[in-house]
Amino acid sequence: MVMQIKQGWTKPSTVLFASEIPTNEAAARFALAEARQFGATLILFHAFDTMIVAASETSGIRYFDYAAAAHAEIHHLEPLAQQARSEGIDCEIVVRPGLAADQIIGFLREREVDRIVLGTRAPGPLGKLLIGSVAEAVLRASPAPALVIGPQVADARFRNYATRTIICGVTLREGSPVEAALAAQLAAQHHARLVLLHAISPQQRTEELAGRTMESIEADMLALAPDALRKRITVLPIVVPGDPAEELLFQARAQEADLIVLGAHTASTLAAVTRQGVVSKVLAQAQCPVLTLSPAVLAACGVHATTEHAAEVFLSSAF
Repeated sequence: MVMQIKQGWTKPSTVLFASEIPTNEAAARFALAEARQFGATLILFHAFDTMIVAASETSGIRYFDYAAAAHAEIHHLEPLAQQARSEGIDCEIVVRPGLAADQIIGFLREREVDRIVLGTRAPGPLGKLLIGSVAEAVLRASPAPALVIGPQVADARFRNYATRTIICGVTLREGSPVEAALAAQLAAQHHARLVLLHAISPQQRTEELAGRTMESIEADMLALAPDALRKRITVLPIVVPGDPAEELLFQARAQEADLIVLGAHTASTLAAVTRQGVVSKVLAQAQCPVLTLSPAVLAACGVHATTEHAAEVFLSSAF
């Protein structure tokens, strides 16, 4: 498979921060750090679906004042824009009316954006198992990698947002070479070590271990990282039996990972409704940022899901 990984995906020149109002401060700090590190333009994007109602002074007729609503949202984002500019970051504010996920995806199709940064809060009593619907919708359709700052992500200011260890969830099925190659490029760029993790779920254990050992699988996993990059970085392959999400979260803590890289593949209907897939669980509980690659990103690299079954198996229903 010939992979074409865009240079901007590892060295972004434009970063979009999908902001809420009030702003998710943790996610904003990471967005500023990304733009500052790469000298990228930072776009502060916000979509609002609550409209300010005003009354005409002449007629008394109540109407939706889109201009006033947009002005109010821009006013909320201006302090963050001023902070970015004070740090030498080229920054612009874009505010649009409409549903957040639709407006974000629509804007990404209009403008060339290399990386998206968004925060997600775990809603409801089952918060540790769920992510927000806006984040889920964006991750499914984004044409660029998305850096997600979940509710459990630790503050990285004390280490100046350095990336020293990257963990990438892989399998030996089609698709993983893209995630592994991108993770390897990021590791080389940050002078970080790369951990390739393959968790064998109970349903797949018999098939994957038939006539093989975990050591032999680990040896095969090394080939997922491009040859040229393997000479420049330390690659640690790990194969473990267990639930992919739980093992990824455990290893991320054990290896003190600063970044997780995952493919956000198409999910089954059941996984989408219950949000019980690997990516949803990892985003809700990870203590470091998660860089996700949507089906659109993978397709741009030459990876296409052939059947619903194949997509479900790939990451045990990613969503």
